Amino acid sequence: MKYNWQQKDWTKFSYNLEELESELYVFVEKIGQVKGITKGLSKQYHTQTLIDILVSEAIKTSEIEGEFLSRKDVMSSVRNNLNLNPKTEKVADLRAKGVGKLVTDVQNSFQSPLTKEMLFTWHKELLMHDTTITIGKWRTHEEPMQVISGAIGKGKIHFEAPSSKIVPKEMDDFITWFNASSPNGLNPIKHPAIRSAIAHLYFESIHPFEDGNGRIGRAIAEKALIQSLGNPLLISLSTSIEKSKKQYYQALEKGQRSNEITPWLHFFIDMILDALDTSETMIHFTLLKTRFFDQYNDILNDRQQKVIRRIFKEGVKGFEGGMNTRKYIGITKTSKATATRDLQHLLQIGVFESMGKGRNVSYQIHADFFNDL
Repeated sequence: MKYNWQQKDWTKFSYNLEELESELYVFVEKIGQVKGITKGLSKQYHTQTLIDILVSEAIKTSEIEGEFLSRKDVMSSVRNNLNLNPKTEKVADLRAKGVGKLVTDVQNSFQSPLTKEMLFTWHKELLMHDTTITIGKWRTHEEPMQVISGAIGKGKIHFEAPSSKIVPKEMDDFITWFNASSPNGLNPIKHPAIRSAIAHLYFESIHPFEDGNGRIGRAIAEKALIQSLGNPLLISLSTSIEKSKKQYYQALEKGQRSNEITPWLHFFIDMILDALDTSETMIHFTLLKTRFFDQYNDILNDRQQKVIRRIFKEGVKGFEGGMNTRKYIGITKTSKATATRDLQHLLQIGVFESMGKGRNVSYQIHADFFNDL
């Protein structure tokens, strides 16, 4: 079977809108919910939630490609690019520096038309650490651009992209389509989720760069989504895609076999819906933290506040294995006696609940605080 770009109806993507109606209805409903709870965030906590989501996006889009980055480095890069650090923090890992720049650029420039120069800049930022490939340019190598899995020499070819010599023309057409399909374009696509899904499939099918196509393709999907909605959205598509990575690659492979793309749209819109659920949970978590400190700030000492903030930084689940005396001492640099006393106080006032007994006892934020998440 020919690939999508080899078929006569290439770029004339078709789909059954009636089959997608229920998912699109849920999409509109969830967008309203996320926007509604976002309005309840103060500027400080809106910024913190944005940071959390961008860091998640940067880490997960890298993990999909097999790169595992330090959360601390990614956090520093994101904060640097949002101009939130009084002094620019040094980011040792250039991969973290690059992907942090990419995800913040997508947010900051969502209203701008897509251009070749923008894509080249993203590519340079993302792969600034790689000296083995040409960055900031379309691929030019003569050998086929193939997506392969398995051992060298015995791998399975999942997809072969257009030859390098026609990439410039294909990308000119893609950029024209992307801008024309925007809300203010000549041929706007009414449904943001559909536009996002098509943009990702279309770009991935051209595969215009030597490397980084997946990460930039996911960035394009987010740009298409938030541009069509008309405002920045607290969402991380890659967080949801990474959870279903195998299914994602299978759906993408099938989507690249035909230009009737209803099955692909079903899959990708479901990924967007899952990402919106995750966003809602993260925003609720931020509101929960706000309420927690409003309630307990005056009765916690500085050490206890520092520990609670550190636990919340780990997300809803907190530290793996919970908090214990050793971890408490490590965070606060206090004595064992003081740590034990502080932990017992947190237990007595209902902030913590205990797990285990004796030497194996540990603590976590009381479950009651998470009931409305």
